[in-house]
Amino acid sequence: MSAKSKAIVYWTTTALAAFFIGSGGAAELARVPGTVEGLVHLGYPAYFVSIIGFWKVLGAIALLAPRFPRLKEWAYAGIFFNMTGAAVSGAATGAAAWHIVVDLVLLLIVMTSWALRPQSRVLGVLFPKRQLSQRESAVGLAELAL
Repeated sequence: MSAKSKAIVYWTTTALAAFFIGSGGAAELARVPGTVEGLVHLGYPAYFVSIIGFWKVLGAIALLAPRFPRLKEWAYAGIFFNMTGAAVSGAATGAAAWHIVVDLVLLLIVMTSWALRPQSRVLGVLFPKRQLSQRESAVGLAELAL
C-alpha cells in the first residue's frame, strides 16, 4: 500500500470511527429515549448511559486531536472494549443479529484506524527489533553461508 493510500484509509476510518463513537456518545449524553432503552435492555443501569456517553465523546475527540499518542492509545483501547462489550452484551441478551454485526463492523473500522495511524500518532514500537550480539551475528552469517 502506498503512503498516500495508507493515509487516505487511515483518515477515512478515523473520521468514521470518531463520527460514530462521538455521535453515539452525544445521543447518550442527551439521553435520547431509544438509546437509554437500548442500554437498559442490555442489562445496564440507566445512569450508565451518561458515563459511557461522556467517555465516548472524549474518545472521539482524542482520535482526531493532533499529538497526544498515549491518550490516543487509551481512546483506541476504550473503544475496543466498548465495542466488544456491546457485541457480547447484545449476543447474551438476544439482540437482533444486525446490532451485533454493526458493533463488530465498527470494531473493524477502529482497528484499521489504529493499525494504519501515522508515526506521529504512535506511542512506541509494538515489536521492537532485537539487537544481535556480535557472536549471534557471526553465527547467523556463518549459517547463511552454508
